[in-house]
Amino acid sequence: MNIDLSNRLALVTGATGELGRVITRTLAACGADVVIHYHSNQDMAEKLLSEVRAMGRRTLAVRADVTDRESVNRMQKELAGSIGDPDILVNNAVIQYAWTTVLEQSPADYESQFRSCVLHNVLMAQAFAPAMIRRRWGRIIAINTECAMQCHPSQSAYVSGKRGMDGVLRVLAAEIGQCSITVNQVAPGWMISDKYRASGTERQPDYEKGIPLGRRGYDQDVANAVAFLASDLAAFITGVYLPVCGGNVMPRI
Repeated sequence: MNIDLSNRLALVTGATGELGRVITRTLAACGADVVIHYHSNQDMAEKLLSEVRAMGRRTLAVRADVTDRESVNRMQKELAGSIGDPDILVNNAVIQYAWTTVLEQSPADYESQFRSCVLHNVLMAQAFAPAMIRRRWGRIIAINTECAMQCHPSQSAYVSGKRGMDGVLRVLAAEIGQCSITVNQVAPGWMISDKYRASGTERQPDYEKGIPLGRRGYDQDVANAVAFLASDLAAFITGVYLPVCGGNVMPRI
């Protein structure tokens, strides 16, 4: 069986980021048309546009602030009036910040993580799920993290946002599942992406020694999981938090 996303339209938020660009390319390689969302990296958005077009897919780049209702709604109207309503949402964008202890972390960092993890997913669902409900088909896939299970020192703001989005998405899965819409999360570990390849820091022995598979994973591993969950092969999977981390964290039953 092959993953075939032909005749599907995907929207990837944060598509110009380290993971987002690989997810975008992978969905297009599986046959999907792809909307490339970006916030500031227009150069990468234009590069991805060229790559996706070269695969023979329809594509569009759109700038929006996914933490702002008005901006997200504008994006929805722009797509509905041009390329169409997405069948697949990949909520990948997140705000980056410096990690430190709970006692030293700025309250603004907790607010930013709430907005980019929780509110991002809420606003995207409110804007784009109604069209999925009308069609009675849809895929919502959000990028979480292994940190949400680890809760290591200095991770508190990040973890608070990611654990919050987990709750929202599981409730959403229960609310719209009867419309044949699945809602799932992919939780990467510390993956190898372009910046690590460029700096020659792919190997991280202290981290790798705790991984049952004995190595760091790749950005492509995350994109592969997203493509699977977006496909008809995953039609009966919803409400899942799926670690893609070589077993570094394992949900227990």
